[in-house]
Amino acid sequence: MSQHISELLSGLSAVEATLLVLLISLGGAFVMEAVVVRLLLQYTKRTKTSIDNIVVQELRWPLVVTMSLAGVYLFAQAPAVATALVVDETVLDRFFGLPSISVGIVVWAWALNRLVNRVVESVKDKGSRFDFAPVFSNVWTIVVAAGTIGALLYLWGIEITPLFAGAGIAGIAVGFAAKDTVANFFGGIALYFDDTYKIGDYVVLDSGEAGTVVKVGIRSTTLLTRDELLVTVPNSVLNAAKIINESAPNRRRRMKVPIGVAYGTDIDEFEEILVDIAIDEPLVLDSPRPRARLRRFGPDALEYELVCWVNSPLKRGKATHNVNRAIYNRLNAAGIGIPFPQRDVHVHTGDATDSSRQSVVSEMSNGGRTRSRTDDTFDESDAEDDSYGDLVGDE
Repeated sequence: MSQHISELLSGLSAVEATLLVLLISLGGAFVMEAVVVRLLLQYTKRTKTSIDNIVVQELRWPLVVTMSLAGVYLFAQAPAVATALVVDETVLDRFFGLPSISVGIVVWAWALNRLVNRVVESVKDKGSRFDFAPVFSNVWTIVVAAGTIGALLYLWGIEITPLFAGAGIAGIAVGFAAKDTVANFFGGIALYFDDTYKIGDYVVLDSGEAGTVVKVGIRSTTLLTRDELLVTVPNSVLNAAKIINESAPNRRRRMKVPIGVAYGTDIDEFEEILVDIAIDEPLVLDSPRPRARLRRFGPDALEYELVCWVNSPLKRGKATHNVNRAIYNRLNAAGIGIPFPQRDVHVHTGDATDSSRQSVVSEMSNGGRTRSRTDDTFDESDAEDDSYGDLVGDE
């Protein structure tokens, strides 16, 4: 391409080439800014979406700078300019052509990175499918940076094959040193593709933590518990754990309230009371309709469950509390008993050893003796006899 441009400019003098550079640089930049960009901005203001407006705003300066740098590049390709400056065309290209292209690459990379980041910022709160958009924003930044560096090295003729080899060795070292960070990064991407959860979902982990997802980052996910504590969990842990998403596929959740009733109770009346209590509770949904189910014949009661639905897993605790209070009050008012286990405890005063000791004490109190002796003298064998000491002490 440079050869074709040089052939087109070969008939121009140094002055003509300079004037052409000024015309293309200044004139092209003015036309791009005053005409093209302004017309595009006026058009985007009439549209309903804001994305096209962001695109024009972020590409405005790259377009103007590109038109300005185009003149500089043409200046470096004019043979008359090299002759007038008494330099080689290769030197002129290295001092004017390659730097202008390099600046253009950096400007466009910077603009494209800002464009994607602004688009992500504008759409991340517009639906569950955009919850992991910040992760891709970070990935895009890394890709743009790597692509820009590679393009600049190739443009300036720097051999990048040894760099790839060195980067491979460095990548292995970094991989071992930052394996947890890398695992968290790819774990976040895997969670996105699996559509495991999104911001606002209430999740329960197999380790026992439960809370609402408030932030999904490139390294970790933050949960807000019912105690209003923030719990940060690495994405690699979440990717390997069993997660119960209680907000998917919808936020409606079923709750079960166990209740026992005494044998002999009119179960039709009892079931009607339970259903009426659930219907009267504001937190309980009317559809699906609440229902009472007899689950089993227990040892102490007929074991029932009141099955009903709430519109959020976070409301299940309060709804259960309200329903339990209403059940207790309504059953007491209706004279229906709630049975509970009863146990008889038998207390024994002592065993056979205690009885024998009591008989010895009884005999001593009556002046008797538990052992017979021929005389009242004390010998060494009496010192080893514990019962003798006890008797002397009692006396």
